[in-house]
Amino acid sequence: MKKSLFLLLVSIFIASSACALNTVNANADKGELSDMKISIQITSDSGSHKLTATLVDNSSATAFYNILKKAPVTIKMSDYSNFEKYGPIGTSLPRNDTQITTTAGDIILYQGNQIAVYYDTNSWNFTRLGKVDGVTQAELKRILGKGDVTAIFSVME
Repeated sequence: MKKSLFLLLVSIFIASSACALNTVNANADKGELSDMKISIQITSDSGSHKLTATLVDNSSATAFYNILKKAPVTIKMSDYSNFEKYGPIGTSLPRNDTQITTTAGDIILYQGNQIAVYYDTNSWNFTRLGKVDGVTQAELKRILGKGDVTAIFSVME
């Protein structure tokens, strides 16, 4: 009887610890917007467009911002499944992955070394880096075009 009670208590402790961990991760993903502003110069089949974005307050976005403070980062981005443009950043950033559903304008870190700009929704384990400012989904789709794009990310001056 004592052994059964002990096992039950241990199981409850482990389950409650796991729930608490998920709550912390979910709150970390909320990613309050920070004061870190970046510029994104997009060149696509629809021309050249300058966008601004606000990064969220997490270690991944801060690491990306610190890289951009040293020099702009140019990324050749390909389309994936008609909802995002993605490409390698040439380095790895810290990951803060949580299960999220993207919306148009989300800037996402994927697998620690890929940046994606979403123009539609997708659900997966991602790290949110930021959000493109003041652009509708339709405008973003038009700006990103149908094929590959070149994106130059830099700190706003």
